[in-house]
Amino acid sequence: MEKVPISVVVITRNEEHNIEDCLKSASWADEIIVVDDGSTDRTVELAKKFTDKIFSRKMDVEGRHRNYAYSLARNNWVLSLDADERVSPKLEEELRQLFKTPIKDVVFAIPIKTYLGDKWLRYGGWYPASKDRLLDKRIVRYEEKGVHPRIIYHGTCGRFLKGDIVHYSYRDFHDFFETLNKQTTGEAKKWFEEKRKVGGLKAFRKFLSRFLRYYIVEQGFKDGLIGFMAAYGGGYYQWMTYVKYWEMLKVHSSELIVDGKKEEGAKCPQHSQL
Repeated sequence: MEKVPISVVVITRNEEHNIEDCLKSASWADEIIVVDDGSTDRTVELAKKFTDKIFSRKMDVEGRHRNYAYSLARNNWVLSLDADERVSPKLEEELRQLFKTPIKDVVFAIPIKTYLGDKWLRYGGWYPASKDRLLDKRIVRYEEKGVHPRIIYHGTCGRFLKGDIVHYSYRDFHDFFETLNKQTTGEAKKWFEEKRKVGGLKAFRKFLSRFLRYYIVEQGFKDGLIGFMAAYGGGYYQWMTYVKYWEMLKVHSSELIVDGKKEEGAKCPQHSQL
């Protein structure tokens, strides 16, 4: 079958348990690019079964890393995939049809079908949760932020595509909370760099309002215990980020005080000698 003029770009780090299924689902694309962040497992070895375009670059700032990865593409159009994601057959067919006619838009949003273990998170705002994943690399770029960078572009966003990207995001609850811990650390650093003004009361209100929205308004309760934990995690993200941010501010403030005392101490001997 004819290949589609899209470059599928996958960013990896120690994804040996995911990479084969991911790249196999993208075999319809006429180019597959893997940018690996120093994997120590068999990720690169397994990826070579599907492409010889494998590059090594250490992840520094996510937005900058993604812009670099997409710049490697031969095609103008890039489909951004994570290693734990798969292109559904429906999405593949939709993309084949899309590229048979001229395209006036510069980016397309694709629904993400997320799993926690073997459970599809259908409610609580998890689906369709469409994200801008198909983009014209000549026009679209990511802001150079470390966590959840936004895309920047001039032009129009196409209609929401109907086919899914299937996301096997979390293997189990341990993986879910481990990921939450990692992401909130990055988010707290982002707040610190931006010198955000966030108080504890505001952060707690966000935690509570998000939990209630995901669990009640967006019917996360229909997913049972997993729906409850997913909604709790969505709200707790805000509170955990704030606590880490507060801790960073406290440490920074202590360092300033210590530095100030050191400066005063350095002057004392000089005065005693006068």
